[in-house]
Amino acid sequence: MSMFKKGEKKEMPAIASGSLSDIVFMLLFFFMVTTQMRETENKVVVRIPEASESVKLERKDLASYINIGAPIRRLQAQYGNEPRIQLNDSFKTVDDIRDFVAAERDSKSENDRAFMTVCIRADQDVRMGTITDVKQELRRCSALKIMYSARKGQ
Repeated sequence: MSMFKKGEKKEMPAIASGSLSDIVFMLLFFFMVTTQMRETENKVVVRIPEASESVKLERKDLASYINIGAPIRRLQAQYGNEPRIQLNDSFKTVDDIRDFVAAERDSKSENDRAFMTVCIRADQDVRMGTITDVKQELRRCSALKIMYSARKGQ
């Protein structure tokens, strides 16, 4: 009386694929929640200066960014090496800042417009005259909450 018979072949059971779809959807949901999509493409090189004291911005959704720096390498043939002002995804002049601020205000809700902050991300080698011109134009269009991007010092 033996329990194992030598003559019979055993079949492999089928792989249970019922939970496979659950795992795939969990992974899909995880990556959808944790991935941050970049809103604008950086067209200028910005080496952020170092700061001795810094404060973290509480609500990034209320910030509008003005990037100032030299164009990236692939755009230097078209725009040159001089520092340029980037508003959203295009190069603009100081005169276009008023329209930019008005469009950014309109995109915010009525309650959040008073808390809108303009963040200036300027390269550490940009002349102060360019930044002063940007600040003067921001004053003219009543965008008085200005923040400068900087990295923490050692």
